[in-house]
Order: sequence, then C-alpha cells, then structure tokens
Amino acid sequence: MVAQALVPAAVGKAIDTGIIARDQRALLLWGGAVVVLGVVQATAGILRDRAALTTRLGASYRTAQHIARQAARLGAALPKRVAKGEIVNAGVVDIGRLGDALAETARGSGAIVAIAVVAAILLHTSWQLGLVVLLGVPLMVGVVSLLLRPLHRRQQRLREQQAELTGRAVDIVSGLRVLRGIGGEEVFADRYRADSQRVRAAGVAVARVEALLDGAKVLLPGLLTTVVVWLGAHYVATGRMGAGQLVAFYGYAVFLVDPLRRLTNAAGRLTQGHVAARRITAFLALRPEFAPSAVAPAPYQGAAPLTDPASGLAVAPGRFTAVACASPADAATLAARLGRYTDSAVTLGDTPLADLPPDEIRRRILVADNDDRLFAGPLREELRGRGSDAALERAVDAACARDIVEALPDGLDDLVEESGRNFSGGQQQRLRLVRALMADPEVLILIEPTSAVDAHTEARIAHGVGELRAGRTTLVFTTSPVVLDRADHVVYVQGAKAVAQGSHGDLLTDVRYRSVVAREETE
Repeated sequence: MVAQALVPAAVGKAIDTGIIARDQRALLLWGGAVVVLGVVQATAGILRDRAALTTRLGASYRTAQHIARQAARLGAALPKRVAKGEIVNAGVVDIGRLGDALAETARGSGAIVAIAVVAAILLHTSWQLGLVVLLGVPLMVGVVSLLLRPLHRRQQRLREQQAELTGRAVDIVSGLRVLRGIGGEEVFADRYRADSQRVRAAGVAVARVEALLDGAKVLLPGLLTTVVVWLGAHYVATGRMGAGQLVAFYGYAVFLVDPLRRLTNAAGRLTQGHVAARRITAFLALRPEFAPSAVAPAPYQGAAPLTDPASGLAVAPGRFTAVACASPADAATLAARLGRYTDSAVTLGDTPLADLPPDEIRRRILVADNDDRLFAGPLREELRGRGSDAALERAVDAACARDIVEALPDGLDDLVEESGRNFSGGQQQRLRLVRALMADPEVLILIEPTSAVDAHTEARIAHGVGELRAGRTTLVFTTSPVVLDRADHVVYVQGAKAVAQGSHGDLLTDVRYRSVVAREETE
C-alpha cells in the first residue's frame, strides 16, 4: 500500500514540474515513476493476498487439527465436558473467523503504515493538512472502537446461542427414530423453533451494530476526504499551493478511504476472531479425566483376569461371562471402569490399568455399546478392519447378520450411509457386533448387544458369539435370559456391587436376580 500511497505525489510532481513547467524530461521521469510504482503495487498486492490467504488457511486448518487432536485426547470424556453444538461450531465457524482475523491483521498493519506515510508527506507539504490527517485518523478509530465493544458482547452472546441451537439440532437428528416412536417430534420441533427465533434475534442485534460499523466505514473517510480537499483548494486559491500539489492532495484524500476501510474491517474481524479464539482456547484447555501413566508396562504374559475391586467383579480369562445389572446405569458405569474410560483401580492380571498406556488398553480391551456409530463408506471396509475376508464371513454368521448382507444389492461391497441410516435399529446393532468381533481383542465387553432383535435371533447370536470367541475373554452386560443361559458364568450386580454369581440356573433361586430376568421376559 505504500507504493499506492506514493502515486499521488508522483502525479503531482509530473503536473508541477512537467506539464506546468513544460519540461518534457521531468514529465517522462515522473511518468516513469508512476509506472514503476504501479508495477510495485501490483506485485506487492499479489504477494500480500497470497500471504493473507496462506495465513488464513494455515491458521484455520492448523486450528482444526488441534481441535481434532484434543477431541481424540479427551476421548470418552468429550461428550461429558463439551456440548455437541459447541464442538461443531468450533470446528466449522470459529476456525474460519480465527483465520480471517489473522489475515486482516496483516492488511490492517499495511493500512497503518500507508496512513503514516501519507501523513508524513502531508506534514512535509503543509503542516496544517498533515495535522488534519494525524488528528482525524485517531478520531475515526476512536469512533469505531465505541461500536466494537457492544459488537463484541453481542457476538459472544450470538456464538453461545448458536452452539446451543446446533447441539439441539444434533440431538434431534440423532434421536429422530426414538422421537417418532414416542410421538415427540412436534414438541422438540417447537423447542427448536423457539431457540431458532432467539438466535435470529441475537443475529439481528449483531447486524444492527455491524450496519453502523459499515456506515462508519463510508462516512468517516468521506468526511476526512472532504476536509482535506477543501483545505487544499483553499491553499491553491490563496497561492500557497500549486495545482499539482492540489491534485496530489486529492489523490491522498481518495487513497485514504481504502486504508481506513481496511483498518475498520480489521477491527471488526479481530473482534470476531477474539470471540472465536476464546471459545477455542477454552476447549483446548480441557484436560482428560486422567493422565496417561508414565510407568513402563510389564511385559505381556497372555490372557489375564480383569478385576474391578470397587464392585467386586472379576472376569475370568478365556470365558464367556455375563453380567446382569438391576440398573442399566450400573452397566454403563462398570463398562466405563473396565475399559479405562474413567479412572478406577481395575487391574488386568497383576497390572493396574492406570499403569498401562492408553493405546495398549484400547488394543487389549474393547468396549462396544449401542451408541457406537456406523461410518459412511463400503460396508466391507467398515466391518473388516485389519482382518481377512474369511474372518469377516465367520463374524457375519456369528452375529446372525447374513440376511442383512444378502439383502444388499452389492452385498458387503454395498455402501453404508452416514450413521448407517439405510439400516434399521436391529440391523445396525448386528453390524456393530460384527465390527466388534472383527477387532478380536483380548477382552471384548459388549453392552446389551441383542436388545433390538427377537428371541430366536438372540439365541443364534449368543451361540455364534460363544463359539467364535471360544478361548477369548468375553464379557456381556445383559438381562436377556437367552444370553445369560448361554454364558459360562453369570454375575448379578445391584447398586454397582457384585452381589451374586454362578450359573444362570443357580441364580434363578435368588429372588432379586429372578425379578430382573422376569422383567426382561415380560418386556
């Protein structure tokens, strides 16, 4: 922008020393200077825009990478600590605003330098006009800053309401099948409309201030231009300034509109970027529920019992163990502890899980529940993982999912839609079971893997999983009599404590256990 700022000075010199003085050499000299300044301006503009784009995209994508890594680092604690809408907005909206703010910072810095150069030239030519610029620019910035404070507050409020609305939309879409089943669509639709109207009102409040800011971008530079041109014309009329200098001063006045506009744009972008940066840094500052152990793990010595001292639950290696919980919440709590998704004193053999690296725990212990997602893409790739096609065929049969595969036009090569929308709830459950079986972990923990299928299919799944996982540790949280009867060992949990254990037949003599199983049969 400095080259652009010097163009009016070169034009003014060309008029005074070349045209008015009738000096062809001077005219050619200053005309050439204008051409050179134009080339420099074009080249610098290309480099500036390239650098701004690189800065914006680099900042946006690097921030997105940090957000993704932080989400992976938080793991199971993520939905407990941050709303879904907050994460979506941070990864979609905030990263863009942060990149825009950094890009505009470079442009705003260039505008400040250009204004300083013009002010210096004006001071050298006429201290009165230079003083007008030096006083007028800070005054304009002060007026703009009066608008930025309420804009910042309203943008912060809008950002929070947008996150809440996005979270509600995610909840509605993910639970749409359930809402339709209980007839709750209209209730949640009304709530969404009400929240949407609140976001609209907050957006209008932001737009009012932004409209004033946009008006100031035109009005304030226009006033400054008018004052500078009027004073310059007055000086020419009184003989204190030449015609070339007046043309140059007019050029300065017109030029100042652009850097001043860029300066106000940068201020607005910085305000948005500051709001986005606060939200992003707050998310990045979150810490996992427990820190990874720095202790070197003991060498792997084969299958080992998985023991939870807090509940008294002990899972023998190489056996099919079923756990019947009086409360579904107990099943989720125990599974989270056994899988090291929450801090606990659980041990695998003689080694506390707290002393094992997270990667090794995830490799040796897999917790699969009905909230796991099916990802879009080829079904074969979604289910197979690193296993072979032959192993996949066996897992499909064990999970009683053969009918699902055969009903697809391309079989295992068919495509899965986002979140498995092209499958029913029961089909999704069986496909998730296939995927869990293909992982083939040392310890497989399943939470109600047959809750969405009929009794006949349930019996076949229990038999198939038992055969496929023979010799491997399998723990199933269930209250299904069919699965409980197939298990090698059954544990009854009440109040997050293991209160009885044995075979399914033996535990039926316990009235507490029998009431839970009978309730399942009734349902």
